[in-house]
Amino acid sequence: MYVVGLSCKGGHDTCWWPHNSSPALAHQMLSEAAPGKVCIVHGDVLTYRMNRAFPEHLRKMWQDDPPNIHIIGNLPFSVSTPLIIKWLENVSNRDGPFIYGRTQMTLTFQKEVGERLIASTGSKQRSRLSIMSQHLCTVQNCFVIPGHAFIPKPKVDVAVVRFTPLVEPKILQPFKLVEKVVRSVFHFRRKFCWRGVGILFPEADRLKKTEQMMQTADVDPTLRPTQLTMLHFKGLCDAYRKMCDEDSSLFAYNYRDELKEKMRSKRDRHLKQLEEEDEL
Repeated sequence: MYVVGLSCKGGHDTCWWPHNSSPALAHQMLSEAAPGKVCIVHGDVLTYRMNRAFPEHLRKMWQDDPPNIHIIGNLPFSVSTPLIIKWLENVSNRDGPFIYGRTQMTLTFQKEVGERLIASTGSKQRSRLSIMSQHLCTVQNCFVIPGHAFIPKPKVDVAVVRFTPLVEPKILQPFKLVEKVVRSVFHFRRKFCWRGVGILFPEADRLKKTEQMMQTADVDPTLRPTQLTMLHFKGLCDAYRKMCDEDSSLFAYNYRDELKEKMRSKRDRHLKQLEEEDEL
């Protein structure tokens, strides 16, 4: 995959050239489109360090208008979700391409993913991506490109989505903490929200801790995840942060690890029982 920096009218756009195209062909085509203003960098977009990709004079303060830099990507569907999560974490930390300020992004996604990114409270498409993107950025669905416009033709239509980082996030907590809470809540997206909140805690204290967190956050436990507003998620994240501050081991807890250990113990007991029956 090729990372292409395109300078235009004093600013910089960044986009991606198909991995099966030759650098020479890419350079020739872009050089003709913008004579003398093209710089092609061969690299992997998932690992390429963009904190030094643009001139220092383009840097702006975070509270200022977005810098004259724009990230544009026609993303392969296989990398679009991990890449936007990576860049959202960069937005939260104000590093990577956002070291230059509130760098805007215009990216392509599978239409269904695009609908999740912009989904509002109550929408069936409301998801983890909705919260993680909207608490950090203004997210706009620019337009939809029909699948037949591409060669080879994908099986789905493509959404073009624009992200503009907010001056202040709607949830003032570390990215990893917000992601953990939001992921847990949407783990049981068809159930009441307290079910997802519960898996943030070890089984022994689960009911007690879940009730405590819901009360602290002032969230109705019978709401579905898709019905929760951004203020609800802010309350949940703030409440969870307070509980983590009181118990330093809590954030490291992973319910999947406890579940695996429980299943392993059950299997071991069953094997031991079979061995004892054989001895009889």
